Amino acid sequence: MKKTFQISDWWENQKRRRAVRPGTANGVLLISAGGLGDTVLFAHVISRFLKLAKKDESVTVLLRTDALKMAFLFPSEIQVLTVDFDRLRKDLGYRKKVLDDLFKENYRLLVHADYLRHPDLDEALVAAAMADEAIAMEPRPWVKYDTRLKVNRRLYQRLFDSGPPHRNKILRWARFADWLTGDITPPPVAVLEPGGLDSPAILDTPTVVIQPFSAVKQKQSPPALCRTIIEALPSGSQTVITGTTKDLEKNPEFKELLSIEGVEFDDSVFAELVPLLRSAALVISVDTALMHLAVAVGAPTVCLASAAYVGEIVPYDPAITPGNV
Repeated sequence: MKKTFQISDWWENQKRRRAVRPGTANGVLLISAGGLGDTVLFAHVISRFLKLAKKDESVTVLLRTDALKMAFLFPSEIQVLTVDFDRLRKDLGYRKKVLDDLFKENYRLLVHADYLRHPDLDEALVAAAMADEAIAMEPRPWVKYDTRLKVNRRLYQRLFDSGPPHRNKILRWARFADWLTGDITPPPVAVLEPGGLDSPAILDTPTVVIQPFSAVKQKQSPPALCRTIIEALPSGSQTVITGTTKDLEKNPEFKELLSIEGVEFDDSVFAELVPLLRSAALVISVDTALMHLAVAVGAPTVCLASAAYVGEIVPYDPAITPGNV
């Protein structure tokens, strides 16, 4: 049985097909609907996709609202558009406005950069945008949605076979960009140019940054391991534990670490943490967005990867692994 928003999408798309948009199709829309960590990783390859724009043509990246906190890593010439995917699913009025606005933009080219796609969310955006040309990778297999993803192949004029399901994301994007532009180049090492980053902070003492929290609790290490690490640091070291106040509320067992001498908590947003990360003697993080950010800004970084998730994203492929991770 079709859901209400699916029926609404079908009806509104029928009307959009009959509508006449003023002017000529113009601009490139890149859809990157992953989370915070994916947005950091995408920053390593996004410049390759800029080559798809014609002279004086704008490039817009569509992100999930919750991933906007990492958009500061993108080149300044890129426009950023955000969509609240939770509201997109639940709020018909919001959904219609988002889809109408995408249609009105009249993009010349739409590139869906995600291998993992959802037929009712990001692909609904593709369907409504009705760009002159839409291109994507073959979608990742997803038993629940395979039939609908197969039908949705008709949304795209071209599809790229990006390889097996388990493949480093940066390598997958790099090869996709090569295929799109015809410009074959070595994959990027996962460190950003320092020129576009805030300067390192001036610290009085050697500082170690620890990020123990993850949205996926199984990726977290126990507080006892963090305590062991802190107690093993050289005398006089400063330890900064990062995260949000919500992280501490959800994981109260970690509050005991803040009672250790020389340990403090920093709930700064990601962009504000960059100077600290660039000055840190070491960053120790679970497999989460902060870890990808620390690597990207050049901080000496150790990732504590729980065994069940090794091979999913970490360790990085040797081809893109920098010396600081």
